[in-house]
Amino acid sequence: MSAETEKSAAAPAPAPAPFRCQRIGCDAVFTDDDNPDGSCHYHPNAPMFHDGMKEWSCCKQRSHDFSLFLAIPGCATGKHTTEKPVTKAVSLNTQKAALPKAAPIQSSKQGVESEACSRCRQGFFCSDHGSQPKPQKPVAVNGANTEPVEKSSVPQPKKKVDLNEPRICKNKGCGKTYKEKDNHDAACEHHPGPAVFHDRNRGWKCCDIHVKEFDEFMEIPPCTKGWHNADAV
Repeated sequence: MSAETEKSAAAPAPAPAPFRCQRIGCDAVFTDDDNPDGSCHYHPNAPMFHDGMKEWSCCKQRSHDFSLFLAIPGCATGKHTTEKPVTKAVSLNTQKAALPKAAPIQSSKQGVESEACSRCRQGFFCSDHGSQPKPQKPVAVNGANTEPVEKSSVPQPKKKVDLNEPRICKNKGCGKTYKEKDNHDAACEHHPGPAVFHDRNRGWKCCDIHVKEFDEFMEIPPCTKGWHNADAV
């Protein structure tokens, strides 16, 4: 046997190519040779959004902060996979709308219903009420005094903030920890919003970017810079 033959016979086999797990909540890198059962921790069900609250429907873990919501560990275990799960973001308002109603809503009451709908109040697209304008208040035509009532001039008490206290920014798409002494007009990268969920599209109205997959929606980069805000709604 020649030296070249012995050298090729002793050469190790190439390592298998790594893959990235596509399960929601995992995002780990694995290979076919290193993928035992139980190595993947993921969320089997879709997330739910309601009045600013984010919740995993599979384990009922929830958070108001988007970054903390994404950091909630998966509640199910299994093997890593390269197949993307077919999931859809669920709104609790949508679930309530799917329940049978005692009587159909009359068109004359549609504006009132949209006022009571939390999805409409937050600026989300609502399939129940569409994008109809809010009903205008009646205008007095009898010559009565229609001057607006002056608002109270008493200022709201300002909240005292420790400049060195670590705070969590609640602007959508940020979620970073900061100190008020380091805050400035370009410290925060965020989405002024609102987020839009309609049919199978997910996106942000502020930057007019819409995608199909929920993972792609969470990776849309922030489009606006400004101040960190720990008291954002």
